[in-house]
Amino acid sequence: MDFMLCADNVCFHIAGSHDRAVLLYEYVGKKTVDLQHTEVPDAFRGRGIAKHLAKAAMDFVVEEDLKAHLTCWYIQKYVKENPHPQYLEHIIH
Repeated sequence: MDFMLCADNVCFHIAGSHDRAVLLYEYVGKKTVDLQHTEVPDAFRGRGIAKHLAKAAMDFVVEEDLKAHLTCWYIQKYVKENPHPQYLEHIIH
């Protein structure tokens, strides 16, 4: 499953899909993002799409050497279930 940054750089979405599953984020500092909200259309729920969005977002944070606030409850859950050191060192508590 491929993910793309939205044109306005505030979300990730599934590439090639008309129904948009998104993870919204906002830069709150030069190198700090707030991962705010995941949203998956009803037709796609239960397929692990939010998990893929969460992984894409956390990988982006690591690759771009950013710090992240985890406002979204699902991202918090994802990191708790996948406590990779590279993720944990980029999270602001």
